This record gives sequence, structure tokens and C-alpha cells, in this order.
Amino acid sequence: MKRIQLIFAVLLLSLVGQAQEIDIKDIVRQADEKFRGQSSEGTLSMTIQRSNWSRTIRMKSWTLGTEYSLIYISSPAKERGQVFLKRENEMWNWMPSIERTIKIPPSMMMQSWMGSDFTNDDLVKESSLVKDYDQKLIGTETIENYACYKIELIPHEDAAVVWGKIVMWVSKDDFLWLKAEYYDEDEELINTEILSDIKMMDDRMMPTHLEMIPEDKPGQKTIMVFERIKFNVDLQESFFSIQNMKRIK
Repeated sequence: MKRIQLIFAVLLLSLVGQAQEIDIKDIVRQADEKFRGQSSEGTLSMTIQRSNWSRTIRMKSWTLGTEYSLIYISSPAKERGQVFLKRENEMWNWMPSIERTIKIPPSMMMQSWMGSDFTNDDLVKESSLVKDYDQKLIGTETIENYACYKIELIPHEDAAVVWGKIVMWVSKDDFLWLKAEYYDEDEELINTEILSDIKMMDDRMMPTHLEMIPEDKPGQKTIMVFERIKFNVDLQESFFSIQNMKRIK
């Protein structure tokens, strides 16, 4: 009888552990999807702040699931017309000033995007927080009066990702992504992302103010602001084509 009880207890603990794993993965998925939806179309601004100067870039963006995204730079005039396209695992940049389309290799996904503190991967989200990482609940903390889950993400061994580890804070209510720390393969902290200014955008509450702060560059940061966004718009895969990069306005 005791043996049966022991087996039952082990099975119960195993099921509880599996349920917790599924729940944590679902929390990460919901937090990430607040910025995506099945598809989206919006306008954003990005301000790069340095010790002695700052500049603001405005852009339009379109996404379809996690596999397709397109970003059109609308200002300043010097960069106006540049387009960045992601199709599945490939990324291109259309530069109208030289009338060339440049393919961005995976080795450049860690590089700065438009001179900012965001990487190419941050902008097009080539990697998936759900598919490419194992998620683990490592604690709970309060961020700006929000009770949060503290979740560690470790990439799968075969995942083509740029980060060695990510720690993210997601609110227990509404699953709002409020903070993230990005580490390299040696587990050295590289960037901290702070998400704030929660607003109703189209059909959901979400952070609209994102700050990316590099660990080794005091006084330097990049601010991304969602000015307008509409989710679940009618977009087809054909919209995200190299040919359309040259036509989009």
C-alpha cells in the first residue's frame, strides 16, 4: 500500500511540474504576443540618447505572426525610405540612396540597429522566446507596483539565438512584460530593457514606452515609443516581399 502511495505521489509531483512548465511558457507567450497579435500595423518613434547628442527616428511597421515583419523609416530625411524586411529566418535592408537591397546575415543580428541600443534581432524578433528558449520561474518581484513573475529563459542547444540568457519580469495580472535583462553566452549582463506607460492600444493594454539601456555605457540609452498600433489587420505573406520593399510608403 505504501509503495502505491509513493508511486502516486511521484506521479502527482511530475504532473504538477509539467503543469507549471506549461503555465510559465504560456505566460511568456501571452506577454510576447501583446506586441504582435496575429498581425499588426503601427507607427513608432525611436530616440537615441547619448551624452552630448540625441536624435529621433520615426517609422511604420507591419507584422504577420512571428515570421514576417517590415519596417519603413519615415524620418529623418537622411534615412527616409529605408526598409527592413524579415521573412522567416532571413532579413534584408532596402537602401534607396544607393538603390540596393542588402541581405543581413545571421552573424549581424547582434549588431546595433540604426545606431541605437537595440539590435537587429530586437527589431525583427528573429528568435522566439517560446520556441527557442526553455522557461523557468525563478521568483517573484514587484516592478512599479506590479506583482511580477521573474522568469529565466535559457536557449536550446540547437537554437540560433543571439542571447545566452534572458531574465524577464511579467506582471501576474494581464501578463504585462515590464522588464528584461539580456546576457551574453558568458552570462555577462549586456542590456536592460524597461517597459512602462501602460495604455490601451487597439484591443489590449500594453507597455508603450520601451527603454534599452546598455550595461557598460553609463548615460546612454534608446527609447522606443508605440504611438499607434492596430492588431489583427488584413495582411498577406505576399506583402512581405523584396519587391514590396521598394514600393512601400
